[in-house]
Parts: sequence; structure tokens; C-alpha cells
Amino acid sequence: MNILEIQELEVGYPAKTVLSNINLTVSAGQFVSVIAPNGTGKSTLLKAIAGILKPHSGTIFLHGKALTDYSRRELAQQIAVVGSEVTMQEYTALQMVLMGRFPHIPRFSGPSPADHEIVETAMQESGVWDKRFRSCSELSQGERQKIIIARALAQQPRLLLLDEPTAHLDISNQFSILHLIKKLALTKNMAVIAVMHDINLAMQFSTDLLFLKKGQVLAYGSCREVATAENLHQLYDMDFILHRDAAATYVRPNMTE
Repeated sequence: MNILEIQELEVGYPAKTVLSNINLTVSAGQFVSVIAPNGTGKSTLLKAIAGILKPHSGTIFLHGKALTDYSRRELAQQIAVVGSEVTMQEYTALQMVLMGRFPHIPRFSGPSPADHEIVETAMQESGVWDKRFRSCSELSQGERQKIIIARALAQQPRLLLLDEPTAHLDISNQFSILHLIKKLALTKNMAVIAVMHDINLAMQFSTDLLFLKKGQVLAYGSCREVATAENLHQLYDMDFILHRDAAATYVRPNMTE
């Protein structure tokens, strides 16, 4: 079942087109990692999919309906966004996650018992229920990131967008966060699109890779199909060595030349 379909997308800013000729289909259960050099439109793509940036041309469909035909409230019920930098102020973890229910709560009403149950489930699944009464400012970077993911889960989205979800995290928390995201994509019947910088982490946890180069799609497909020496050379203008085994593929720069 296709959750997202992008046709001939051109998007950017008033004085500059950043992405052009973007065609992409993402289905439930897919975890797509977007890999590209800095400044090539990764975050711009997420903003367009989230409805934050209006395309210059082309169409983005969510469940077969044009994104422009959704209200902001309807989009917030369908799409959750997790950024790399989040201001939490002095909210408790529970208050922060409860914000994810706002798109579903009728105006001039408060959270219902069902909303609180959804929030508890999201925090349990993210492993932060025991932190619910703690101030977010007291928590570690990894714990705060899990709380933001729990808030996104509380929205009950069909599409989860993440901009560098492992930024500033140690390797233990990187694995913990990515394992959680992969599990959610499979068990919640969601589609996940994440901007990533570490290609080896992306290949270990993603189902698919999207390579962007100079504002266009260089390659899109399964990790094994996309992570080739030729594609990596085109992406970064340097040579890579690939190590493949039955379970996974790993790459490293070829520094022998």
C-alpha cells in the first residue's frame, strides 16, 4: 500500500530551486534513509513532504490525495516530524509526549482518557514511560530523542519523517534509536523517511536508500541495489570499498590511492 507518492517535484526557495525532477513512492513498512552530501536538499525534501515548503511544480500525494488538499490539522494527524534540534524548555516528559495528541483533540477540549492511554503506549514502546515525571532538561540526549519519537508516535501518524535522528548521540543510543524506528515501521504499518549521514548505520537499519546528487535522485531502491561502488563514487566523488556478507553490506573509503 503506497503511503507517499511524489511526481515530478521541483521545490526550493524564491531565489533558488533546490530539488528537481523528484519521483518517489514509499509504502507502509518501508524505512527509507536519504543519503547525500551536505547542502544538496535532504532537509528541503522533508520540508516539502511535510507540507512546510510549497513545491514550485509537481505533486506530492499522501494516500492518493494531493498534499495541498489536506488541512494543516489533517496533515498533523497523518505526518509526524522529528527534527535534529528540539527545544523542550521545562516540560516534563509526559507533557512533551502529550503534545503529540493536540491534532486529534477537539478545539476547546482537553485530553481524554483515550488520549492518555495512547500517550502511555507511545512512551512504553519508546522505553521512556519511567521518565514521565522527569523534566526534559534533566534527561540525557538519547532519552530526549526517545521522548520526541514517543511524541511523534502519539500522533499516530502513517508517515514518520526524521531529520538526522542520531545526531549528537553516542553509538549505543544511535543503535537504540534506529532499532526502535525500524521496529515501528514494521509493527505500526508506517512509512519512515530519515535523513542520515552515516551510510553504514543507514544500511544496517533501513529497507531502502535514496541517494540525492545535485538536487536530483541519483539512485533509489533496496540497500543492496543502491549501495554500489559506482553509485557511491558518483555521490561523493571518491572511491569506496564494499564488504558484503549474507546479512549486510558495509562500506569504507578507499584510502590506498
